[in-house]
Amino acid sequence: MPRLIALSAAAVLGVLALAACGPKAPAGPDPNAPAAVGIVVVRSEPVALMAELSGRTSAFLVSEVRPQVGGVIKARLFHEGSNVRAGQPLYQIDPATYRASLDSATAGLAQVQAVATSARLKAARYKDLVAINAVSKQDNEDAQAAAQQAAANVLVQRAAVEQARINLGYTQVFAPISGRIGKSSVTPGALVTASQASALALVQNLDKIYVDVTQSSADLLKLRRDLAAGDFARTNTAQVNLILEDGSSYPLAGTLAFSDITVDPGTGSVGLRAVFPNPNGALLPGMYVRARISKGIAAAGILAPQPAISRDPKGHATAYVVGAGSKAELRQLTVAQTVGDKWLVTSGLKPGDRLIVEGLQKVRPDAPVKPAPIGAGR
Repeated sequence: MPRLIALSAAAVLGVLALAACGPKAPAGPDPNAPAAVGIVVVRSEPVALMAELSGRTSAFLVSEVRPQVGGVIKARLFHEGSNVRAGQPLYQIDPATYRASLDSATAGLAQVQAVATSARLKAARYKDLVAINAVSKQDNEDAQAAAQQAAANVLVQRAAVEQARINLGYTQVFAPISGRIGKSSVTPGALVTASQASALALVQNLDKIYVDVTQSSADLLKLRRDLAAGDFARTNTAQVNLILEDGSSYPLAGTLAFSDITVDPGTGSVGLRAVFPNPNGALLPGMYVRARISKGIAAAGILAPQPAISRDPKGHATAYVVGAGSKAELRQLTVAQTVGDKWLVTSGLKPGDRLIVEGLQKVRPDAPVKPAPIGAGR
């Protein structure tokens, strides 16, 4: 048994000797070696600033079709959902009573015209007779007054005829504007009145579309301060771009029509309205959209890639740059807004800074780094 133990010990020693003579395992990475990082060199350039505001579309022209006289609808003269022209007949109201009223007024006009002719001739005769004292002055004055009264009656009755003719014309309800007409709220046989609350139909012109958006009054004040301070330059265009509900961009640009001058006390916002061409009818009233409106131009704007910007526990924007001695330097930044896939930096960076974008997980403040431009082999 002692001999067996001695042999085992000798075998173990032999294995250890062979291991010591074999090749050594490769050493791990040096923790003190500079971290390889990807950088971009910061530069300044003119940056167009955009405000993205949400809103809804509305028709360029809207008209509710209403009757101007009462009666029974005899016929609907259009197809629901079709395009109509201004002046096109849409409904026919039973004209029988209005035609009778016109005939009655016309007959009354003929009657008063006959009376007026007789009174005029009598007044002319009395005017000659009073000159030779064949009639009294009182009789002549009465004849002249009667002639004037008869002439006035003619004017009144002529106006009645014109009113009856207008009412008869109103028995045909015409399209007030050109556009697309919606569904009809009445059918033939329905009784309508001139003062009814509900419209017969709605016509909307969609050749152009309004986009109504809101901007907070605080943002508007800040923009005015920036413009006054010279931080931004005004743009010479009021062009507006549109992003649709599905995230796609509307291919045609619009123009800013006006900005309201009153702040909504409930929301603290100011209304803006833009106009967009809509030749193919792609935009419909009531759609939710986002409008991108130019706010100004930052003449010497600095854009930093979003991956290079992080936030500290207090929410401040921070970034690493390659400082003196190729050491990582942590900077606190002020960012204004996103521009595409970058941040617009208003303080904390200057042209020529080497901003670390890649390899940030290996970077520590004041630790040495090995910078290389993004895209170069490292």
